[in-house]
Amino acid sequence: MEKITLDLTDRKLLAELDKNCRTPNSILAKKVHKSREAVKYRIQQLLKSGIIEKFITSINPNKLGYLMFKVYLKLQNIPEQREKFFEELRHNKDIYWMGISDGAFDCVFAILARNVTAYYGAINTILSRWENLIVSKVLGTMVDTTQYNKKFFTKDTDGKFMVLGGDVVFNTIDELDEKLLATLANEARIPIAELARRLSSTIEIVRGRIKKLEEKGIILGYRIAVDFNKLGLEFFKAILYFKKLTKKDELSLMEWMRIHPNSLYYIRSLAPWEAEFEFAVQSYQHFNKIINELRKTFPDVIRNYEHLIMIYEAWMPAHTLEKPEFRKL
Repeated sequence: MEKITLDLTDRKLLAELDKNCRTPNSILAKKVHKSREAVKYRIQQLLKSGIIEKFITSINPNKLGYLMFKVYLKLQNIPEQREKFFEELRHNKDIYWMGISDGAFDCVFAILARNVTAYYGAINTILSRWENLIVSKVLGTMVDTTQYNKKFFTKDTDGKFMVLGGDVVFNTIDELDEKLLATLANEARIPIAELARRLSSTIEIVRGRIKKLEEKGIILGYRIAVDFNKLGLEFFKAILYFKKLTKKDELSLMEWMRIHPNSLYYIRSLAPWEAEFEFAVQSYQHFNKIINELRKTFPDVIRNYEHLIMIYEAWMPAHTLEKPEFRKL
């Protein structure tokens, strides 16, 4: 795929939208020093070109009483069966995130459950049905995920972040909240009037519900999903095994990731490994350079690593109101 070259204004606009894609055009115009009409046109062009694939809402399932479990699979090379398996995952409403990859694993997904017993039943049902496809599996529990804003647009090193996961809180929501979250999940920039119309409610009620969901930490923020290939980038995951990890070490790692211009996610897991770092990079050589820098900076912490190159990913795919499609990276 041919890389699309963006000017500085487009890159600044993308960076601002990734910080909060519900920011009105009038405010975006001031930030990028263009007119409101110019901003509206540029966003339309970024959507038309496919660079912006959708506007997504970061929803924290732990604040709705869920635990998030991770599943890592190696699959048989049976293309037709693999596609059927991926299709099943796409329509499973308990799947929070899924990815298709090359490297240490062929498929990784996060599944939600109220407790370990529910998870045990759900994952055994899925894996038993596809036992002839699955070569091996690794199961884990996500502690939390730190999401960084996409700094690579402007080579920013003052990273902003939000944290998914953490302690489980049983916040109660009603049917209107559920429909609101399902809509915002993959249409985060929808105008408030259109959102109210679609939910058969009023602007005042919907605005109030969004505010409460934000205050409870259920909605963490509003971001953009982009086509990395069209930006000339690739999405790599490093699975990290640590020698040790003191609190000081962890704070240093988190700060290193926060300011790194290519960082995307810092995932803490209870698994055979301790963490997963994700980056948007220009090539494998670029990724390898970053990992070597990381190992050199933390020689007493990093024991070894494995890597994945993510080919597809989908956030809450079953909650996309339009026909679900993978987001190609």
